[in-house]
Amino acid sequence: MSYLGIDLGTSEVKVVLTDAESNVIASSRARLRVDNPHPLWSEQSPQDWWNATLDAVAALRSEQPRAFRALRGIGLSGQMHGATLLDRSGNVLRPAILWNDTRAYAECVELEALVPDSRNITGNQAMPGFTAPKLLWLSKYEPAVFRAVQKVLLPKDYIAWRLTGEFTSDMSDASGTLWLDVAKRDWSDRMLNATGLSREHMPRLVEGSEPAAPLRGDLQREWGLDGSVTVCGGAGDNAASAVGIGVARPGDAFLSLGTSGVLFAATPSYAPNPAQAVHAFCHCVPRHWHQMSVILSAAASLHWLSGLLKSSVAELIEIAPSGQSAIAPIFLPYLNGERTPHNDAAAKGVFYGMSSAHGPQHLAYSVMEGVAFAMADGYAALREAGTTLTAAALIGGGSRSAYWGKLCASALGFELNRNEGGELGAALGASRLARLACTREELAAVVKAPAVLERYEPETALRSVLRDRFERYSRLYQALKSEFRT
Repeated sequence: MSYLGIDLGTSEVKVVLTDAESNVIASSRARLRVDNPHPLWSEQSPQDWWNATLDAVAALRSEQPRAFRALRGIGLSGQMHGATLLDRSGNVLRPAILWNDTRAYAECVELEALVPDSRNITGNQAMPGFTAPKLLWLSKYEPAVFRAVQKVLLPKDYIAWRLTGEFTSDMSDASGTLWLDVAKRDWSDRMLNATGLSREHMPRLVEGSEPAAPLRGDLQREWGLDGSVTVCGGAGDNAASAVGIGVARPGDAFLSLGTSGVLFAATPSYAPNPAQAVHAFCHCVPRHWHQMSVILSAAASLHWLSGLLKSSVAELIEIAPSGQSAIAPIFLPYLNGERTPHNDAAAKGVFYGMSSAHGPQHLAYSVMEGVAFAMADGYAALREAGTTLTAAALIGGGSRSAYWGKLCASALGFELNRNEGGELGAALGASRLARLACTREELAAVVKAPAVLERYEPETALRSVLRDRFERYSRLYQALKSEFRT
């Protein structure tokens, strides 16, 4: 038997086919486009998600026809928070509003005024990236669309609907909507009512490792599958990555240097710290929770610089170590606003301390260092919520740079480990969730950490240099905070 993991990211769909022991048989990818029709807006076409999913699956079927025919379970992971809106006939009403869309910043203030104890219910500050403020925005500025809404789905749940014909979601992804009572693992009627919605507009909730619905019969026949296939609840991308990298037990953690940056820590219970914009979410397995600090532009900052300098990301990573950390500019990586710990949609990216002596190598170093500092900021917020880490897995596209790994380890003050298969973390985690849903095995038997390829220890000399620069970095945000709003 085999299992399929589908990860709907922002820039691509990744799919992975695994065997009964969660070993990777094959993987495939299909690219996606993001549209930015106005400043602060970020949108995608749900139909493009589905087309990319079908293309990626077709490539797997072609490469491994026999293993694919033995498919028994499908797991989904996806970019969180996106508002995917369907009418009564199942038609998509408008492009999906994505996680990094910050148009609904005013509606966050409005939502917390409507429900004064919203942070107690959801465990989180209202942030423009979350789903609920988007619907408040929609009710004001696109009222005809809002009136036509019958279902609000998260991105991966739209794919689940296309696969099964049923509306389902899981606890981890639903935690990022601001409609979930995270402690109770159930929709909050108060939060839904505050945005003019009810449970009828929401998908049915299941745990990520539990069966959600069977694969549609027509797809089963079209794909030439030998037997029935179970689609599980799945997970938001970070919770799925955690399962893929073996992070489920309290004390386990990972640092992701993807488009955004995430420090994810599994916790023994629900442990919020909304005052510092820490995300307290349900994990995608029953009776588990986690905390996250999130920055919006991690590897995205390096890609931005790459386009600016007309150099490849690989070239920037190679020259960054020669950027002489003691003299490089300070970089605030707030190109798309920021979440943890500032929750400031107005924050902007800044190079501070530029001179004619600086070249591409200094800017490359500054960007990588600024992202490391932003992650250290987030870790301080996690510590305020009671989480102390001694090590974490390092995943995401940025994990391919050993230098960036050492920089982050030195800024954070704990060991980072690059594991085998980390680039497939979310898709692999989704396939593991499908396996759990089908076999009902114990969590520990399935959610295992892959082999460690490299270890990055904090470097004493580098920590000394970074300490002074981090203090300047922190002062810069506070000094410029009011200017960002002008």
